[in-house]
Amino acid sequence: MAIKAVVFDFGGVLIDWKREYVYSRLIPDETERQWFLDHVCKMEWVVQQDGGQTIAEGTAELIAKFPEHEALIRAFYERWPEMLGGVLTDGVALVDTLDAAHVPLFGLTNWSAETFPYAWENYPVLRRFREVIVSGRVGVVKPAPAIFALMRADIERHLPGVEPHELVFIDDNLHNAEAATALGWHGVHHTSAARTATKLRELGLPV
Repeated sequence: MAIKAVVFDFGGVLIDWKREYVYSRLIPDETERQWFLDHVCKMEWVVQQDGGQTIAEGTAELIAKFPEHEALIRAFYERWPEMLGGVLTDGVALVDTLDAAHVPLFGLTNWSAETFPYAWENYPVLRRFREVIVSGRVGVVKPAPAIFALMRADIERHLPGVEPHELVFIDDNLHNAEAATALGWHGVHHTSAARTATKLRELGLPV
């Protein structure tokens, strides 16, 4: 059966986001920097804010655990825009091609509700989707099934009766892609735009 909609993750697929863009300046030594990113401002902590915890709360909690790193911890969100390296042009090209073919497109992202508005204003590609679910706004993060249920409900408002096997989800995080597949969607692990395009063609999409 034909694919009826494609859902895009944003960070790592359409937008270049890396903590290292800030911390390579703040912690020049690679070993020290990696330790800090693995143990202090680690991704598990970032996901707490992506799930709805406020930046103020998250920052205060982490400073309480690592008071000796207060300045570096505060820099995470104070300098957060510097972690954005711009659009990933090959990923945006996939959006362009699918949009030109009138394939319904949707967005599903793990992102803090407090930082997402900056990206929304500065990266017009994010405004090209029929619906966008931001984890920080709904209080649940990928790969939880609940956020996919919310996405599907939004899609159904545009495409009544759509079934999971008629949906494609593209994410650079393997666990998130696998979660979509477990729910009956076509989860595509995005490692490069070329490989994603090949997978989309295999599913019958015009890319």
